[in-house]
Amino acid sequence: MTARIAYNLISRWSGALGVCAIIAIIRPAQADPRAVVELFTSQGCSSCPPADKILGQLAKDPSVIAMSMPIDYWDYLGWKDTLADARFSARQKAYSRMRGDREVYTPQAVVNGETHVIGSDLAGIESAIGNTRKTDGVMTVPVTMTQSGSQLNVSIAAPGKDAEGLHGEVWICSISKAVPIAVGRGENSGRELTYYNVVRNLLKLGDWNGAPGHWTVPLESIVREGVDGAVVYVQNGSRDKPGAMYGAAYTSLHGEREHAQIP
Repeated sequence: MTARIAYNLISRWSGALGVCAIIAIIRPAQADPRAVVELFTSQGCSSCPPADKILGQLAKDPSVIAMSMPIDYWDYLGWKDTLADARFSARQKAYSRMRGDREVYTPQAVVNGETHVIGSDLAGIESAIGNTRKTDGVMTVPVTMTQSGSQLNVSIAAPGKDAEGLHGEVWICSISKAVPIAVGRGENSGRELTYYNVVRNLLKLGDWNGAPGHWTVPLESIVREGVDGAVVYVQNGSRDKPGAMYGAAYTSLHGEREHAQIP
Protein backbone atom coordinates (compact mmCIF):
# COMPACT_ATOMS: atom_id res chain seq x y z
CA MET A 1 0.00 0.00 0.00
CA THR A 2 1.50 3.33 -1.02
CA ALA A 3 1.66 6.31 1.28
CA ARG A 4 -0.76 8.25 -1.00
CA ILE A 5 -3.41 5.52 -0.87
CA ALA A 6 -3.01 5.22 2.87
CA TYR A 7 -3.36 8.98 3.24
CA ASN A 8 -6.53 9.04 1.13
CA LEU A 9 -8.07 6.25 3.18
CA ILE A 10 -7.22 7.95 6.45
CA SER A 11 -8.65 11.24 5.23
CA ARG A 12 -11.99 9.54 4.49
CA TRP A 13 -12.27 7.98 7.93
CA SER A 14 -12.88 9.97 11.04
CA GLY A 15 -12.19 9.12 14.66
CA ALA A 16 -9.36 7.31 16.34
CA LEU A 17 -10.75 3.88 15.47
CA GLY A 18 -10.47 4.53 11.75
CA VAL A 19 -6.89 5.78 12.03
CA CYS A 20 -5.87 2.80 14.17
CA ALA A 21 -7.40 0.41 11.66
CA ILE A 22 -5.35 1.89 8.80
CA ILE A 23 -2.16 1.80 10.84
CA ALA A 24 -2.81 -1.88 11.53
CA ILE A 25 -3.04 -2.49 7.77
CA ILE A 26 0.21 -0.64 7.06
CA ARG A 27 2.12 -2.20 9.98
CA PRO A 28 0.87 -5.75 10.68
CA ALA A 29 1.42 -7.10 14.17
CA GLN A 30 4.68 -8.98 14.64
CA ALA A 31 4.33 -12.68 15.32
CA ASP A 32 5.00 -13.92 18.83
CA PRO A 33 8.32 -15.78 19.07
CA ARG A 34 7.94 -19.53 18.65
CA ALA A 35 11.56 -20.44 19.23
CA VAL A 36 14.93 -19.49 20.65
CA VAL A 37 17.76 -20.88 18.51
CA GLU A 38 21.28 -20.73 19.97
CA LEU A 39 24.14 -21.50 17.59
CA PHE A 40 27.43 -22.66 19.11
CA THR A 41 30.02 -21.84 16.46
CA SER A 42 33.71 -21.06 16.00
CA GLN A 43 35.86 -19.06 13.60
CA GLY A 44 38.29 -22.00 13.70
CA CYS A 45 35.71 -24.53 12.47
CA SER A 46 35.60 -25.15 8.71
CA SER A 47 32.10 -26.67 9.00
CA CYS A 48 30.62 -23.59 10.68
CA PRO A 49 30.26 -20.93 7.94
CA PRO A 50 27.14 -22.55 6.38
CA ALA A 51 25.54 -22.65 9.84
CA ASP A 52 26.48 -19.01 10.49
CA LYS A 53 24.76 -18.07 7.24
CA ILE A 54 21.62 -19.99 8.23
CA LEU A 55 21.54 -18.22 11.58
CA GLY A 56 21.64 -14.95 9.66
CA GLN A 57 18.57 -16.06 7.74
CA LEU A 58 16.78 -17.09 10.94
CA ALA A 59 17.63 -13.71 12.48
CA LYS A 60 15.40 -12.10 9.85
CA ASP A 61 12.39 -14.19 10.95
CA PRO A 62 10.40 -12.21 13.58
CA SER A 63 9.06 -15.47 15.05
CA VAL A 64 12.57 -16.74 15.87
CA ILE A 65 15.00 -15.37 18.45
CA ALA A 66 18.34 -16.33 16.89
CA MET A 67 21.61 -15.97 18.81
CA SER A 68 25.19 -16.84 17.92
CA MET A 69 27.37 -17.99 20.84
CA PRO A 70 30.99 -18.46 19.69
CA ILE A 71 32.92 -20.98 21.78
CA ASP A 72 36.62 -20.99 22.68
CA TYR A 73 37.61 -24.67 22.87
CA TRP A 74 38.92 -24.78 19.28
CA ASP A 75 41.30 -21.85 19.82
CA TYR A 76 44.25 -24.23 20.16
CA LEU A 77 43.94 -25.27 16.50
CA GLY A 78 45.76 -22.17 15.29
CA TRP A 79 43.26 -19.30 15.39
CA LYS A 80 41.90 -17.60 18.51
CA ASP A 81 38.21 -16.82 17.93
CA THR A 82 37.86 -13.06 18.32
CA LEU A 83 34.22 -13.30 19.49
CA ALA A 84 34.48 -16.38 21.69
CA ASP A 85 33.47 -16.38 25.34
CA ALA A 86 34.24 -19.16 27.80
CA ARG A 87 30.72 -18.70 29.21
CA PHE A 88 29.29 -19.90 25.91
CA SER A 89 31.45 -23.03 25.99
CA ALA A 90 30.24 -23.65 29.55
CA ARG A 91 26.62 -23.13 28.51
CA GLN A 92 26.91 -25.63 25.66
CA LYS A 93 28.43 -28.21 27.99
CA ALA A 94 25.72 -27.55 30.59
CA TYR A 95 23.06 -28.30 27.96
CA SER A 96 24.83 -31.56 27.17
CA ARG A 97 24.91 -32.57 30.83
CA MET A 98 21.20 -31.83 31.21
CA ARG A 99 20.36 -33.91 28.12
CA GLY A 100 22.73 -36.64 29.24
CA ASP A 101 24.11 -37.24 25.76
CA ARG A 102 27.62 -35.67 25.94
CA GLU A 103 27.03 -34.18 22.49
CA VAL A 104 29.26 -31.07 22.30
CA TYR A 105 30.35 -30.02 18.80
CA THR A 106 30.33 -27.19 16.28
CA PRO A 107 28.23 -26.07 14.59
CA GLN A 108 25.53 -27.05 17.07
CA ALA A 109 22.12 -25.40 17.31
CA VAL A 110 20.15 -25.77 20.54
CA VAL A 111 16.44 -25.17 19.96
CA ASN A 112 14.23 -23.88 22.78
CA GLY A 113 16.73 -25.24 25.30
CA GLU A 114 15.46 -28.75 24.57
CA THR A 115 16.99 -30.29 21.44
CA HIS A 116 20.31 -30.07 19.60
CA VAL A 117 20.65 -30.12 15.82
CA ILE A 118 23.57 -29.72 13.42
CA GLY A 119 23.64 -25.96 12.91
CA SER A 120 23.82 -26.18 9.11
CA ASP A 121 20.65 -28.30 8.91
CA LEU A 122 17.87 -25.76 8.40
CA ALA A 123 15.21 -28.43 7.92
CA GLY A 124 16.34 -30.09 11.14
CA ILE A 125 16.13 -26.78 13.01
CA GLU A 126 12.60 -26.17 11.74
CA SER A 127 11.59 -29.70 12.72
CA ALA A 128 13.08 -29.22 16.18
CA ILE A 129 11.12 -25.99 16.58
CA GLY A 130 7.89 -27.84 15.88
CA ASN A 131 8.74 -30.76 18.14
CA THR A 132 9.88 -28.71 21.12
CA ARG A 133 6.72 -26.62 20.96
CA LYS A 134 4.86 -29.72 22.10
CA THR A 135 6.63 -29.62 25.48
CA ASP A 136 4.58 -28.12 28.31
CA GLY A 137 5.51 -24.52 28.98
CA VAL A 138 7.87 -24.02 26.02
CA MET A 139 7.53 -20.49 24.63
CA THR A 140 4.21 -19.88 26.39
CA VAL A 141 5.24 -17.01 28.67
CA PRO A 142 4.60 -13.52 27.20
CA VAL A 143 7.76 -11.40 27.33
CA THR A 144 8.04 -7.78 26.20
CA MET A 145 11.00 -5.41 26.04
CA THR A 146 10.93 -1.75 25.05
CA GLN A 147 13.55 0.98 24.98
CA SER A 148 12.70 4.21 26.78
CA GLY A 149 15.44 6.79 26.62
CA SER A 150 18.52 5.39 28.34
CA GLN A 151 16.86 2.27 29.71
CA LEU A 152 15.14 -0.95 28.70
CA ASN A 153 11.86 -1.99 30.24
CA VAL A 154 11.38 -5.75 30.52
CA SER A 155 8.01 -7.23 31.44
CA ILE A 156 6.99 -10.84 31.92
CA ALA A 157 3.31 -11.68 32.08
CA ALA A 158 1.71 -14.70 33.68
CA PRO A 159 1.63 -17.69 31.32
CA GLY A 160 -1.61 -18.54 29.61
CA LYS A 161 -1.86 -21.81 31.55
CA ASP A 162 -1.35 -22.92 35.14
CA ALA A 163 2.01 -21.56 36.32
CA GLU A 164 2.30 -23.93 39.27
CA GLY A 165 5.67 -25.64 39.24
CA LEU A 166 7.21 -23.27 36.71
CA HIS A 167 10.43 -21.65 37.83
CA GLY A 168 13.57 -20.38 36.21
CA GLU A 169 15.76 -17.37 35.52
CA VAL A 170 15.49 -14.17 33.48
CA TRP A 171 18.54 -13.14 31.45
CA ILE A 172 19.30 -10.27 29.07
CA CYS A 173 21.88 -10.50 26.28
CA SER A 174 23.71 -7.79 24.36
CA ILE A 175 23.54 -8.45 20.62
CA SER A 176 25.65 -7.37 17.65
CA LYS A 177 23.51 -7.88 14.55
CA ALA A 178 26.33 -8.43 12.06
CA VAL A 179 30.07 -8.74 12.71
CA PRO A 180 32.46 -9.23 9.76
CA ILE A 181 35.66 -11.10 10.61
CA ALA A 182 38.78 -11.69 8.50
CA VAL A 183 40.19 -15.02 9.65
CA GLY A 184 43.98 -15.05 9.49
CA ARG A 185 44.85 -18.64 10.39
CA GLY A 186 43.36 -22.03 11.06
CA GLU A 187 40.78 -23.99 9.08
CA ASN A 188 39.10 -20.84 7.73
CA SER A 189 42.34 -18.97 6.97
CA GLY A 190 41.92 -16.23 4.38
CA ARG A 191 38.12 -16.17 4.58
CA GLU A 192 35.99 -13.11 5.33
CA LEU A 193 33.09 -14.35 7.46
CA THR A 194 30.06 -12.59 8.93
CA TYR A 195 28.49 -13.59 12.23
CA TYR A 196 24.90 -12.63 12.99
CA ASN A 197 23.14 -11.78 16.24
CA VAL A 198 26.33 -12.40 18.19
CA VAL A 199 25.90 -12.40 21.96
CA ARG A 200 28.47 -10.01 23.44
CA ASN A 201 27.44 -10.14 27.08
CA LEU A 202 24.90 -11.77 29.42
CA LEU A 203 23.33 -10.32 32.54
CA LYS A 204 20.98 -12.10 34.93
CA LEU A 205 17.97 -9.96 35.81
CA GLY A 206 16.46 -12.26 38.41
CA ASP A 207 14.63 -15.44 39.27
CA TRP A 208 11.15 -16.26 38.02
CA ASN A 209 8.47 -18.30 39.81
CA GLY A 210 5.55 -18.04 37.40
CA ALA A 211 4.34 -14.64 38.57
CA PRO A 212 4.38 -11.46 36.45
CA GLY A 213 7.58 -9.44 36.78
CA HIS A 214 9.14 -6.19 35.63
CA TRP A 215 12.73 -5.00 35.39
CA THR A 216 14.30 -1.71 34.37
CA VAL A 217 17.76 -2.11 32.83
CA PRO A 218 20.08 0.87 32.25
CA LEU A 219 21.46 0.72 28.71
CA GLU A 220 24.94 1.37 30.07
CA SER A 221 24.73 -2.04 31.75
CA ILE A 222 24.54 -3.91 28.44
CA VAL A 223 25.69 -1.61 25.64
CA ARG A 224 29.25 -1.52 24.41
CA GLU A 225 30.89 -0.84 21.07
CA GLY A 226 29.16 -2.75 18.29
CA VAL A 227 26.07 -3.67 20.33
CA ASP A 228 22.86 -2.72 18.55
CA GLY A 229 20.26 -5.17 19.90
CA ALA A 230 19.14 -7.01 23.00
CA VAL A 231 17.47 -10.33 23.77
CA VAL A 232 15.72 -11.19 27.01
CA TYR A 233 14.69 -14.76 27.79
CA VAL A 234 13.00 -16.71 30.57
CA GLN A 235 14.42 -20.21 30.95
CA ASN A 236 13.68 -23.16 33.15
CA GLY A 237 16.43 -24.19 35.55
CA SER A 238 19.57 -22.15 36.11
CA ARG A 239 22.75 -21.05 34.36
CA ASP A 240 24.47 -24.31 35.30
CA LYS A 241 21.39 -26.46 34.66
CA PRO A 242 19.58 -24.85 31.71
CA GLY A 243 16.25 -26.25 30.61
CA ALA A 244 13.34 -25.36 28.36
CA MET A 245 12.80 -21.82 27.12
CA TYR A 246 9.58 -20.36 28.52
CA GLY A 247 9.60 -17.13 26.52
CA ALA A 248 11.81 -14.49 24.91
CA ALA A 249 11.85 -11.10 23.19
CA TYR A 250 14.21 -9.16 20.95
CA THR A 251 14.58 -5.45 20.34
CA SER A 252 16.89 -3.26 18.28
CA LEU A 253 18.74 -0.50 20.12
CA HIS A 254 19.49 3.04 19.00
CA GLY A 255 16.61 2.97 16.52
CA GLU A 256 15.40 0.37 14.03
CA ARG A 257 17.86 -0.61 11.32
CA GLU A 258 17.57 -3.16 8.58
CA HIS A 259 19.31 -6.47 9.09
CA ALA A 260 22.51 -6.88 7.11
CA GLN A 261 21.99 -8.54 3.75
CA ILE A 262 22.81 -12.24 3.78
CA PRO A 263 25.17 -12.96 0.85
